[in-house]
Amino acid sequence: MPDEGTFASARLPGHRAKLTGMNVDSAGLDVLSRQECLDLLSSATIGRIVFTDHALPAVQPVTFCLDGENIVIRTGTGSKLAAATRHTVVAFEIDDFDLLTRTGWSVTAVGRANAVSDPGQISRLARLPLTAWAPGEGNHFIVVRAEQVSGRRLRR
Repeated sequence: MPDEGTFASARLPGHRAKLTGMNVDSAGLDVLSRQECLDLLSSATIGRIVFTDHALPAVQPVTFCLDGENIVIRTGTGSKLAAATRHTVVAFEIDDFDLLTRTGWSVTAVGRANAVSDPGQISRLARLPLTAWAPGEGNHFIVVRAEQVSGRRLRR
């Protein structure tokens, strides 16, 4: 029978969401619903974007925020990430694990990345709670539409 309960993000004390009707995959991990995955995405600020660089897979940690169901990344205009993610399909991943209890979760989103060029949209995105950690202006926005979202939770 599926478990019901709550989970809390270690990054945001007091942030809780409801676990309902859990499915379990073949490895015994809880399969998270799309909404649970989006809730976890909204609770994090650092993720990893997977893209193609010179025909090879590349992974880069980035700061981000969720805007509806879109992942918004702020970077420099001339950055390798900005160049590599123009109208391409990318993957995005976040996770949180407790090494002592051997518990945690992982969420992956796949979708098309687009550079934002509309001045009104840039102005709106600039007001989001998103600050690039890397040095530089960070005046370029990449939006990834989360078309496929999946997640797993490892519990004791």
